Amino acid sequence: MFRAGGILKLAALVSAFLLAVFLAFQMLEINMDFKLGNLMSRSAPVNEASPKPVRHRCGLSKSCPTGHFAFKITSGAASVVGPKMCLEDKMIMSGVKNNVGRGINIALINGKTGEIIKTGAFDMWAGDVAPMITFLKEIKEGTVVMMASFDDPSTKLNGEARKLISDLGSSIINTLGFRDNWIFVGGKGIKTKSPFEQHIKNSAATNKFDGWPEVLEMEGCVPQRQD
Repeated sequence: MFRAGGILKLAALVSAFLLAVFLAFQMLEINMDFKLGNLMSRSAPVNEASPKPVRHRCGLSKSCPTGHFAFKITSGAASVVGPKMCLEDKMIMSGVKNNVGRGINIALINGKTGEIIKTGAFDMWAGDVAPMITFLKEIKEGTVVMMASFDDPSTKLNGEARKLISDLGSSIINTLGFRDNWIFVGGKGIKTKSPFEQHIKNSAATNKFDGWPEVLEMEGCVPQRQD
């Protein structure tokens, strides 16, 4: 009986010891997992706020390469909203600046520095074409020229004015008609026709507004003059 009781006590002690060892290992494993989890959570990268979208000069869809001027130009809207011209993030002409008018709006820019030389708005409906011809004849070699229509750009245009604008790189000026919308960027001394020109005819079948075509908008990068 004594031996049987002793065996039972020994078995109970062994079982208790094994249980204690098992629980100790379990606690150690849990503790290790907890510490490892803390370590991983500390070392994990923090989610950074999404970067703000990059804004390019004049709101262009992409930046211009080095040695180029960024521009955006918009024609007038019917006879209500004037055109806008932006160069290198500077608004050159707009209704807000109060320096645009009915007809053809022109901005002259130094082709080397990007500085604004002067601007002018010439009424081609009720005005005189002579002041615009004088303005065009005074443009110096290497000048970047930006033009935008507003309302009617052509009624007072004559052959001399059209030729002067054509020499600046325009392919469309000779067919520009009554209330057409037109935007153009060229230059004095350009050897080829400019790639920066858009035109839409005034047509009752396609006009977006009553009596006027839709607004034109163009953006691009003008090479800076190096010589």
